[in-house]
Amino acid sequence: MNKFTKEMVDDYAEKLLIGLTDEENKMVLDEFEAIDKNIDLINEIPDIEKIEPMTHALDDFVFELREDVAKESIPIEDALRNAGATDGREIEVPKVVE
Repeated sequence: MNKFTKEMVDDYAEKLLIGLTDEENKMVLDEFEAIDKNIDLINEIPDIEKIEPMTHALDDFVFELREDVAKESIPIEDALRNAGATDGREIEVPKVVE
């Protein structure tokens, strides 16, 4: 597998419109190097391709699906009365994405 290069990281950062400083680029490359080392260690495990992937970390994990039952909700007026700012029947929330 090819190793990540500074140019590759810069190209991906540009495509994602995030732009990286040289220091940030080095930090990303160091992280990828650590990930690559761990993947190389995993790939050295004999017959790893014969191991079936796990669906859960615990062998005795048991889950039960509850019956999907519709329940009566509180009236919209009560919900809006407990909200901070409202606009008609909608609750106003702070903007989190620029």
